[in-house]
Amino acid sequence: MATERLILRRFRASDAPALAAYRSDPEVARYQSWDAPFPIERARVAVRNFAASSPAAAGWFQYAIELAAEQRLIGDVAVRLHDNLLQGEIGFTLATAYQRRGFATEAVGAVLDRLFRVQGLHKVTGECDARNIRSAALMERLGFRREGLLRQQTYIKGEWTDDLLYGLLSTEWTGR
Repeated sequence: MATERLILRRFRASDAPALAAYRSDPEVARYQSWDAPFPIERARVAVRNFAASSPAAAGWFQYAIELAAEQRLIGDVAVRLHDNLLQGEIGFTLATAYQRRGFATEAVGAVLDRLFRVQGLHKVTGECDARNIRSAALMERLGFRREGLLRQQTYIKGEWTDDLLYGLLSTEWTGR
């Protein structure tokens, strides 16, 4: 799948060093489930697992975000399809050097378009740490509605954190 500046594709083995590099950045890892540094061997295992999954099957699928002009991996978009294949959850990660340039909005928008228009999903949700205002703003820019706040929901990196819940219906996406 391609946008004006990006290629969203399946991960390949050669992506492991770039994945390890951006996931090792403490700013990138701050609100994520992993800790920095993210060792290369862990990245190799992750890339193998990402490559073995299917975007049309229930469970997680990770799209690699490649900057077309540089043929460089700059991030990823994760999608978890529910067993009914009509609902999903989305997450995203972008290397620090490529943030605040519209790449995440472009990538997530392309994935949402595929989920709603091609795969026929009814609803996609997103969740983020309530302190992660940039992720919340990205979801809101794409039309997600804030559906809830779960207070002290997640124990991560030694502290309890609040989670924001977002949802987007297919009719909201296709009607924009």
